[in-house]
Amino acid sequence: MNKAIVTGANGFVGSHVCKELCREGVQVYAVIKDTDENIDNIKNLNNINIVYCELDSITELPNKIKDRDIDVFYHFAWVGVSSNLRSDENIQAKNALWTAQALRTADKMKCKKFVNAGSIMEKETYMAVCTQESEPGEGYIYGAGKLFARAICKPIASALDIDLCWAVITNTYGVGEFSSRFVNSTIRRIIAGEPLQFTAATQNYDFIYIDDVARAFVAIGEYGKANKEYIIGSGNARPLKEFIIELLQTLAPNAIPLFGDVPFTGVNIPLEEFDTTDIETDCHFKPSTPFSKGIKLTMDWLKSIN
Repeated sequence: MNKAIVTGANGFVGSHVCKELCREGVQVYAVIKDTDENIDNIKNLNNINIVYCELDSITELPNKIKDRDIDVFYHFAWVGVSSNLRSDENIQAKNALWTAQALRTADKMKCKKFVNAGSIMEKETYMAVCTQESEPGEGYIYGAGKLFARAICKPIASALDIDLCWAVITNTYGVGEFSSRFVNSTIRRIIAGEPLQFTAATQNYDFIYIDDVARAFVAIGEYGKANKEYIIGSGNARPLKEFIIELLQTLAPNAIPLFGDVPFTGVNIPLEEFDTTDIETDCHFKPSTPFSKGIKLTMDWLKSIN
């Protein structure tokens, strides 16, 4: 891989992918939504080219990037990942349509491959909404948007001259994340000395450190096969309770977890849905950061910014 486009290049995952690509000597066109964004985390990277383009104007990208010899188009841009917009059906439907427009735009620009950032929420959403008499919460609207995007992008890609790879991120965490997702929020509660209340935590989960996620996306860009799904995970999915116990033993051995205090309203994804065989076989990728090391790095960073 010599050249790549990265949308959502200033986000948590997108920025780390930019750093990994640049480290590998790839020329990167980093697509940022507007000039008001702080791009300190990527602007000084070697081989980086900053391009401003709103997601709803993605079809204008060929006018902003004249290069037509680009190997991979990485699409991370998505509105409403962790805010109240996660439950906004209008925004999530638009995200799916914008993803389809990005795919068509990538083909128009003669990009060879389109790698989209999917989510394990796609699998959870499918189970939640298709189970008889289920009552899924509004949070699943985000996952429905991701499912919608895949459902329309795969047939579009089949009609175009571009390879589509769908990268399904299980749960990523690490240095640079400001969201309230599970690992981040749990470590913040440890630092603040707050009660550690959880569900029974019997549902299956997986976590992968952000540096490994970035490496996985680079590997998919290099070796991923057309029309395949690649699970980006640790390869050691297990009940969430086991991750919580390891986290506390590593970071707060005297803390007492309260399991069952929080009701669980989701669905339990079967362990086989977390299978990473394809990314290991096709893309020669395996993560290198153990969970215990990743959470230590994350906690040290969170303490440094407080």
